Amino acid sequence: MSVVTSPTPPRSSSSDTLKALRYRFSAKLFLSELLAKNWMEPIVPFTLMLALLGYFAATVPGYLSVDNLQQMLNLFAEIGLVSIAMGFVMISGGIDLSVGAIFAVTNLAALIMFKIFGWPVPVAAVCTLLLGAGLGAVNGWLVGYLKARPFLTTLVTLIILRAVFDMVSGRYATDFATSDVESPVWDFLGAGRILGVPTNAVALLLVIVIGHIYLSRSRWGWHITAVGSSRKAARHAGIRVERVLFGAYVLSGVLCALAGLFYAARQNSAGSDTGQGWEMQALTAVVLGGISLAGGRGTVFRACLGAIIVFLLINGFVRLGLEGYLTLSALGLVLLVAVGVDVKWAKNRGKAIQKIYVNPTWLKLPPTPSIARGSDSPFAENDRLSHAEPIGLGQVEGPEDVILDRQDRLYTGTREGWILRFSGPKFEHREIFARIGGRPLGMAFDREENLIVCSGGMGVYGVRPDGEVFKVTDETNRTWGKLNDDSRLRLADDLDIAPDGKIYFSEATIRYEMHSWDMDGIEGRGNGRMICFDPATGQTRTIIKNQRFPNGVCVTHDGQSVLYCSTWLCKVFRYWIAGPRKGQVETFTDNLPGYADNINRASDGGYWLALAGIRSPAYDLAMRNPDFRLRMVKEIPRDEWLYPGLNNGCIVKLDAHGKPVESLWDPSGALHPAVTSMREHRGWLYIGGLENNRIGRVRLEGADPDWTGQDSYWGKPSDQNGRGEN
Repeated sequence: MSVVTSPTPPRSSSSDTLKALRYRFSAKLFLSELLAKNWMEPIVPFTLMLALLGYFAATVPGYLSVDNLQQMLNLFAEIGLVSIAMGFVMISGGIDLSVGAIFAVTNLAALIMFKIFGWPVPVAAVCTLLLGAGLGAVNGWLVGYLKARPFLTTLVTLIILRAVFDMVSGRYATDFATSDVESPVWDFLGAGRILGVPTNAVALLLVIVIGHIYLSRSRWGWHITAVGSSRKAARHAGIRVERVLFGAYVLSGVLCALAGLFYAARQNSAGSDTGQGWEMQALTAVVLGGISLAGGRGTVFRACLGAIIVFLLINGFVRLGLEGYLTLSALGLVLLVAVGVDVKWAKNRGKAIQKIYVNPTWLKLPPTPSIARGSDSPFAENDRLSHAEPIGLGQVEGPEDVILDRQDRLYTGTREGWILRFSGPKFEHREIFARIGGRPLGMAFDREENLIVCSGGMGVYGVRPDGEVFKVTDETNRTWGKLNDDSRLRLADDLDIAPDGKIYFSEATIRYEMHSWDMDGIEGRGNGRMICFDPATGQTRTIIKNQRFPNGVCVTHDGQSVLYCSTWLCKVFRYWIAGPRKGQVETFTDNLPGYADNINRASDGGYWLALAGIRSPAYDLAMRNPDFRLRMVKEIPRDEWLYPGLNNGCIVKLDAHGKPVESLWDPSGALHPAVTSMREHRGWLYIGGLENNRIGRVRLEGADPDWTGQDSYWGKPSDQNGRGEN
């Protein structure tokens, strides 16, 4: 299915074209989307890492040579593993000061099992990892199940394990030096290479990849982050907090043991300073990489990034010949500055994005058609909606769309995320038909009488006749090369169903959420799109991009095309889905006096169109002045911003060719201040509104009293028994 970017714009002067181009492409727009990416959070430590690499490459001869890089990778792998071990524990909301001691003890155990006992390398490796898991389990049991404080608990574990290491290592030091046990597998672990990369560095890379998948794509990883964010909330969500904490410390122990195993194979000895101070290096690394001390925030990549910085600092200063105390002092100073800048960036990143995220563009609309009362304009103001009969008065909040089924029951979505159903001769009986969640917006019945619903913030969902809710789709194909991941559906707005069962629906904006949709009006950009879901294949594809707040959707009476409204452009487009013009977009109705919302079929072959608000000269002028709107957003309180006039209710009747023929008004806005939808059904017009506390209906003179939307789409049922009467 081809993708249409946008319909042909109307003709304009050269100056207008230059203005449109000037505001269409914005460096701030690109920067705001760039800063909003999660991988931009550790930008400060990443920049520091590049600066260190550049500095040492310029001052240390041969620093970036292949041999030196291989050697540095060999030296870095173990501290990288220990830092990742610390990272997992800190993300869970704890801390493990014993990582250096566990590393040292497991390193010693691996040497004893291989060098002294002569065990095969695979057996020694497995036992080393099990020992690390056991030591981590002790910490996990104390912290997770006995509720001991992580800092004091792991500090005590550090002291005990360090004492054990000192006692045992002194006893076997001579035996390690005189042992003649050899193994090519052991040598491969310590000095081997895979495609030129040291074995321990390959293992580190695998741990990074697997750890990232585990933390970001698995339920267990999500639980670790959830527990770190709030143990109370995690427990209320059904997460077994104690088990998660226990598992985090076990995982930490295993990673430290893996580092100890490689270190043992590489060094073939255990000095008294093995692992000494590594817990502080690991702690500094993860904090510098952006893992929160409070828990709940961080990634494996950030832990490794921080470890690289610490390693580069220590290794580079040693290569420059600095004394030990100078190295530590310089390390502390650099880390202090970097952490301070990183903390400041973390606090203000959101504010920086907020200041540059809104990027108004230039939009010029043609002169507003006349709405003068008593004129011969089809938009002439009248009072035809002022006496609409109320349904569910005070029993419904924000019925954005309304629809009726074959049994003449009335459905609508509410602000609470419910689908309400009204039935009875006067719709006096109200019931909750389904609880979908999100913000139910546009609705349509399919051939099997399932109610298909666009839910803002969630996607497209369905409700079976028995009230069972099911998901239709919540994502579409991503636009490659676009910084903002637009695969997730943010604001699915309205939909309709073609004769072949395909669901065509609009997504009003991909830059704003349901609670901030009005910001899209201030911006005025083509942030929306039209999407198609094919139930036969289960695929969802974007078919038209770069639309200005696409809203109402309606399949034409002949099933050959789809009409969709552009709210901010005040017009209706036609997208052909069949016939010789398939895939083309053309204007169906242009220059409306208000902001087009939902559009639906009428019994005479035409269409009903809701205008959610009426254009004003002040707002039209503001749309031609993007700089004014930007200053307004930055300098004026939100409740004083200039908005489109959303305080008049209006419905426009279009003929089969898109020509306006009549309109229905509630100019006072007392009953229907913002009409967003309407449905014709058996000679009545039912009215919904995003801000209303009722559903209205008015009698349509001369309309077919037997016409229903269901029959128009899917034909008359074979059995008409049980039809209710209103």
